[in-house]
Order: sequence, then C-alpha cells, then structure tokens
Amino acid sequence: MKQVVQAASGGAVRVVDVPVPVIGPTEVLVATVATIVSAGTERAVTTLARSGLLTKARARPDLVRKVAEKARTDGLIPAARSVRDRLGADVPLGYSGCGRVVEVGSAVDRIRPGDLVATGGAGRANHAEFQAVPGLLCARVPGGVDPGAAAFATIGSIALHGLRLAEVGPGAKVVVVGLGLVGQLAARLALASGCDVAGIDLADLPLVTAEASGVRALRESGEATTAAVRAWSRGRGADAVLICAAGRSAEPVMRATALARDRAQLVVVGDVGLGLLRAPFYDKELTLRFARSYGPGRYERGYEEWGVDYPAGQVRWTEGRNQEAVLDLLAADRLRVDDLVTHAFPIDAAPRAYEIVATRSEPYLGIRFDYPASAASERVGSERVGSERVGSERVGSERVGSAVAGAALAHSAGPTRDRSVSPRPRVPRQRSAPAGRRGSRVGWIGAGTFSGSVLLPAFRAAGFDQLVTVASAGGRSARAFADRHGFAGAVAGADAVLDDDDVDVVVIATPHATHADLAARALERGRHVWCEKPLALSLDELNRVEKAAATGGGVLVVGYNRRFSPAVTAARAALADRDGPLTLSYRIAAGPVPADHWYNDRVQGGRLLGEVCHFVDTCAALAGSEVDTVTALAGREAELLLAPDVAVTLRHADGSLSAISYSSARPRGVRKEHLEALAGSRHVRIDDYRELVIDGRSTWKGPQDKGHHAAAAAFLRMCRGSDTGVTAELLASSRATLAAADALGAEVPRSPARLGS
Repeated sequence: MKQVVQAASGGAVRVVDVPVPVIGPTEVLVATVATIVSAGTERAVTTLARSGLLTKARARPDLVRKVAEKARTDGLIPAARSVRDRLGADVPLGYSGCGRVVEVGSAVDRIRPGDLVATGGAGRANHAEFQAVPGLLCARVPGGVDPGAAAFATIGSIALHGLRLAEVGPGAKVVVVGLGLVGQLAARLALASGCDVAGIDLADLPLVTAEASGVRALRESGEATTAAVRAWSRGRGADAVLICAAGRSAEPVMRATALARDRAQLVVVGDVGLGLLRAPFYDKELTLRFARSYGPGRYERGYEEWGVDYPAGQVRWTEGRNQEAVLDLLAADRLRVDDLVTHAFPIDAAPRAYEIVATRSEPYLGIRFDYPASAASERVGSERVGSERVGSERVGSERVGSAVAGAALAHSAGPTRDRSVSPRPRVPRQRSAPAGRRGSRVGWIGAGTFSGSVLLPAFRAAGFDQLVTVASAGGRSARAFADRHGFAGAVAGADAVLDDDDVDVVVIATPHATHADLAARALERGRHVWCEKPLALSLDELNRVEKAAATGGGVLVVGYNRRFSPAVTAARAALADRDGPLTLSYRIAAGPVPADHWYNDRVQGGRLLGEVCHFVDTCAALAGSEVDTVTALAGREAELLLAPDVAVTLRHADGSLSAISYSSARPRGVRKEHLEALAGSRHVRIDDYRELVIDGRSTWKGPQDKGHHAAAAAFLRMCRGSDTGVTAELLASSRATLAAADALGAEVPRSPARLGS
C-alpha cells in the first residue's frame, strides 16, 4: 500500500510502498477514502526533520540526554549507531481521515466491516491507503455525511476540545486568534454552540473564509483591533480567547490578555511560544489553559491501546466522543467544512501538497488527499482479510494491543518466600539442523532500534548474510528497516515470516509479551529460533516453548548475551579448577526510566522478568551449575512485579550462592554492572564488561563487550550443527527467573492466547 512519510534525517516528503498493517484486538483496519492535512502540526514535523542536528537537539533535549547517557554507559560507537538508526527511520504523517472498515478486532464494539468511519490518532490514522486505528478512535459516520467532510472529524475534535475548556455557552463572546484550519473549525463550532465569535488573522484567505461563515473577521492591527473587540463586546472584552496560532513567538498569548475581560478563559490550542509577562494575567486574574489534542484519552495507553473507555457519567467528552459530536454537527448541517478545502490531491501527489505547506507558495487552508476506490477490493483479493483474521493480535516494534491489558493485577507487598525451581521437562539433546535448514536464510520479526543498532550488526558479523524478510505490525517500520539494512522483503505481521518456506532462521525482537508464542510457533514449524529475552512470562508459556524445542527439530537460543562475553568466558575458564562452590555478588545500577516506559507495563513483565533475567543467567553460567532455589525481595515503590529495585538470591545445585542487587539508581561516575566471584583462593571481578580482574591482576580490558557478537556466532554454529549448544541452560535460567517472580509473590502477566499474526 502507499503511505506518506517524512524521513527523520530530512529530505522531501515521500510516498512509499509498505505492507498493509496487521491489527490487534482493540483495533480496526480501515481502507482510506480521504485524509486531511493538518498543516501546522505536519509542517512542524517536516521542518524539524529537515533541520540540522543542533536544531533537533534544541527541540528534543530529552533525547539528547538519553544519547549522552547511552554514550556514557555503552560507549560512543553504540550511541552513534543508535542515533543513526533513529535518523534512518521514516515518520508517518497525518492523523485525521475517513474510510471503510475492512477488519475489526475482537475487543471492538459497535463497528462492523463495511462501516464508514472517521479515524484519528497520530501514528495510526496516517495518510495511507490502509490504517490500523484504535477502536475508540473510530467513529461511525452518520448517513448523509460525505466522506471528505467526515475526514475533518479528528481535526475538528481538537478545536472542539479547546472550546470545551473555554467553558462558554450561548451568548458568550469568543475570540479566535489565528484562523488557520483549526482556528476556522473552532470559530464555526463556537457559532454552532450559540456563541458570538470574532476571528483575528493577518492573511486575506482566512479572513474572507471566516467572514463568509458568520464570524466577525478582524485583521490584526494592534490597538485598533483591540478597540474593535472592546466595542463588539460592549466594552467588557471577550469571555474566552482561543489561541489557535502557531509559531515561536509568545505574542499571540500576550495579545489575548488585551482582548479578554476580567477573569476570562484563555485556551492555548496551537503550538506557540510561552515567554510570558505576569502582570497582564495578574491584573485581570486570567485563567490560562492548554488543550491537549482531541480530549481526554489522548496519549493514554489504557484508552488508545488497550481499549478501556471512560464511563460517560464520569468523563462525558473523550476524544472519541468529541469525534462523534463533530460528525453529528456535520449531519445536522450545523457545521460545514466543504468550503475549507482549498486543495485536493490524489495520494500519489502528496509531495506537491507539502511543498505548498513548506513554501507557502499558494494560500491554503484545508488540503485533502483522495484515495483510489479500488484499494479495498485489491486488499481483499490479495492479502489476508476475512473472518479468520478478526481478533488477531498485533506485534512488532510499535506495540502490542492486548485486550486484557487494562485489567488490574493486584500485587500487594508481602513477606519474602523461598521458591524451589520447579522441575523442568526433559529436553533431549539438541538435534542437528534438519535438511534444508542450515541457518542461512533469516526472517526478522521486530524492527525496533535495538534490532537495527545492536542485534543485526552482531548477526552480520557472525555470518548471517541472507536476510530474507523483516516484519513489523504496522509494516511501515519493516519497510524502512528492510531498505536501511538490506533485507529482500518487508511484511506486516509475524505470520508472514513464520509461514515463509524461504526462511530457515527466525529472529524474535518484539515486545516481551509476544516472545513465547512466537518462539513456540516458529519451533513447531522446524525453524531455528533466536528469541530476545525474556523467553516467557509464565510457566505455561515456558513449558510450551520447551516442548516445541524438544520436538520441532530447530535450535533455540535466548538472547542472554552476557554469558558469551569475553569477560565471562575468561572468568569461567579461570574458575574451572576452583576447589569449592562460588559466592557471586552482582550489582546493577540500572538507572530510572520514565513513567511511560514499557518496563512499567505489567503486560510486558516489568524489570524483573525483562532484565534481571540477564543476570540470573550470567550467574548460572559463571557457577556452571543450574539454580535450584530462589528468594527475592522488592522495594515498596511500585506493585511487586514492576518494582524498580529488586534483590534476588540464588542457590545453585553445586552449593554456589549468587546475590543479585538490581537498583534503579545511577549515581554519576558509577558504571552500570559490577560482578565479583569468590571461591577458595580465587577472586574474579568484572567491571561493566570493560575489564576482567583475576586475583588482583587485570587479564582483559577493552571497549565494553556484552557478548552480542559472540552469542550470534555461537547461534550460527548451532544452526549449522557444529555446536551442541546451550539451549537447556538458557531454558533453566528462564525457569529460575520465573521462580524469582513467584518468590516475590507477584502474579505474572497473562498473555493473550495468540500473538504475532
């Protein structure tokens, strides 16, 4: 399908061919009829993309801090590789459209295939022939509303939410500063609500268009304009001012203070500067509010990704219900938008539209993209659409849309418990690769930053040189990943990789909740599997993977890379002749993560299952002995499974003891990982995988090496039958990590039954 994108590294807007996205249970697949360009928002995206690195850094200091931290902890080369990978990505454009429903997720109510719906959601409702849209951001279009008009619903919701925050009703005097597309819609919605509306702008086209709709149109001219607003409002000033302008200057906000009455509401809807003076706000005791996009629910994972709606009795106007309100006004002919469209282009000509937006070579307001009517029929005829796909889950670099993710898991703090590691099913010695499966042809599932900047370079260096296809849920990131890294093809959804007979090796680098299902299905098909950690988030999942590994014929490796690092390899050799059990101490200063990080998503298993598993495996590798007993404690800062600070102790079968102290602290000057091992007269210390010290003497030192390259090389040898492999040890470490979660008293997340389609 065709999609409009902007490369993060700059250049012109492009129309690219990408796979049709795969939907999750809370999503809807829509064949697009029309989309509307939100010029202000999209111009900001394209302008930033085309700017230099210094400008990008000034615009996103949060990302600069992340890069600096990565450089400090992982080194300059990995940090630079990560930046290059991000800059190589394509940014999808668009967020407001309309189309016909092709496919409906199992958790979506009130929408059926064939419905005409308005769509919303940046990153989902794109300028693309097909959109995978959250069900709560799809609103059925009433009869009689033209699809081109319905495509305005989401942009209209932005204006409507700003108007709601202004708390005005019939007879109120409302001023709209900035009569671009959002400003025009805000003015018309205020008129439809019974308000008297004045609009202010500098350009002719916005003023003429606003006046034709019944707005008192005023050209900005300083004091004369203020005087006109005063006269119009009987000397009081406006009851509310909606600031719909865009730009770096704070002048639109400061102008609003002169236009407003005492104790009026000022609502910032557009992206404006905020270098404000206190006195004008204080003198009139003005209320300054900021409208967050389309309304309650925006940027909230529970609402947008997991499909958990707010009760109407508690939150009457969510972003989805704002869409419905705009559509109802269109249906009642109380809102008109047809005259706002100044330009219409077929999707193929989208770059021309963005030239107009960037250069302002022509006056414009609304720009509409139209899509070929044959798109849906071609999709139905050529790809997987139908009842067998309804309710399939979505996986990939973007997200997992779990229908059950909104359900609360109650994790109350309790006393620590010892947990013996449950006996694992017998896993026969790994068989050699079956005929025709020699580990040459790679199918990659998940096109995230880690995949491109760390994992794939390691696989290339190991000798995996036949890159067949890459999959992501939405398809767009897979296409960009394939172009950037030399894959022959790109697809949407994991099934296209699992079912491809040209693929020998499946690499799984998707969100954690999908790992076990994808690994088991790939192994059952006889594929060799590399699965990033964690392998499983429950014992049932792990048992299924072990069974598939024992019977499928392919080899299995989990991405526990530290055991393959030069430091751990040399330390194991030094400790091989020890005369007693080990005592291991592993301290990790992992650092804090933002509140919206996936580590804080219970569905993905938290830090214990998602990262501490690495250290459990490293201790088992150094001890050369499986874990038989686990105890664990968590701090009090969060529910048990998501605790940022965890202490885990392990007793190994040979009597060795390991203590893992995982902290969310990261003091300056302190490296992330420090490991010490004592046994009789032997002392081994590993300093952040940069140095190995044995009995007081530095025996290895170099750039940080956590073993990714060596792990990939070992995997290739296993695929080709020249290495007996470490599958049983990796499975045992996975089982020990699950025992640690059980020892906390934490419920492990329940994954959906089927993932990765």
